[in-house]
Amino acid sequence: MTAENESHPEFWKSAGVHLLRRNADGRLAVTDDFLRAYLLRPEMQPVEESCAAEIALHEALLAEPRRRVSPDELAALADADARENYEVVLGFRERLIGAGTLEDCYIALFDGTGPTVPPLFIDQLVQAILRSALDGCTDPLRLRAAELLFRSQKVTLRDGSVMAADEETVEMYATTGGFGALGRLLVEAQTPTRRVELDVLDESNADLYWDRSDRYDTVLDLSFGRPGLDALCRVLEAWVAHLLAVEVSVQPVQSIRDERWVWHVGLDPEANGILNDLYNGAEVGEDRLGRLLSLFRLEFRDTEVMLPAIAGRPVYLGMAMTEGSVLKLKPQNLLFNLPLVAAA
Repeated sequence: MTAENESHPEFWKSAGVHLLRRNADGRLAVTDDFLRAYLLRPEMQPVEESCAAEIALHEALLAEPRRRVSPDELAALADADARENYEVVLGFRERLIGAGTLEDCYIALFDGTGPTVPPLFIDQLVQAILRSALDGCTDPLRLRAAELLFRSQKVTLRDGSVMAADEETVEMYATTGGFGALGRLLVEAQTPTRRVELDVLDESNADLYWDRSDRYDTVLDLSFGRPGLDALCRVLEAWVAHLLAVEVSVQPVQSIRDERWVWHVGLDPEANGILNDLYNGAEVGEDRLGRLLSLFRLEFRDTEVMLPAIAGRPVYLGMAMTEGSVLKLKPQNLLFNLPLVAAA
């Protein structure tokens, strides 16, 4: 049985969940087909100049994705870049095989041991895990909000609104006008191109997301009181429930007015630093404070899972953009920084 649910609208086909299967615990078990997908990445494909050893190794791994690769086999590759690519992919493969599931692999990435994994691979894990956790979701706003956990966003503050667009898509349009290589030539030649406006996803046009979920070309309104921010709260709840088996409630708040503020988590490094300074009474400049986009109040459904000293108290979350207006969430922060008894 694959991990997809064909009875609901499809989304994020590029996540590769169709190559995986769910185990008895509902987690995504690593399969040979999923491992092969990494061998089929463009940087792993042999080219005309590839040596015989590289071609043979690639063919052998496609036939048997879990086969052991000896140091001598890697040393036999004539191209240094190819050797480095194989070392990275094989290191990640060993983590996947050792963990058994994508969820367990993701959690183990942050224990400080094992080979370094490229951020791109980590984001791909997050996307696949979320694709499984949100299987059956029929709310496009929630799915668009989930993109924030694995794709960086370019934020625009306009008339009191907080608008988030996919950073890579924004950069693509900025350099090519949306017309690929031809557009890049036109931009470099300073030739005007047709201006492309990205659609702001809202409740009235949300259905357009289904055909464009792998294009990452819609804008989400993250302003307080708007459905997009509420959708992000539901995603954060699903993320914690899926990976920690802990039920939480997350709601946006406009400020922290709590004399008994005892715990907070920054959903990104920028927010973490701002919340730390606010908590410790340090001065936070207006420019820096203005980069704090959203605050949230997280509460546990079952307070017995919390550290006894703060059981029943809320956890405040923060989300902030960088000085360059980029929002890059670190979803692992929400897993490893909660006041859970099991984590103590």
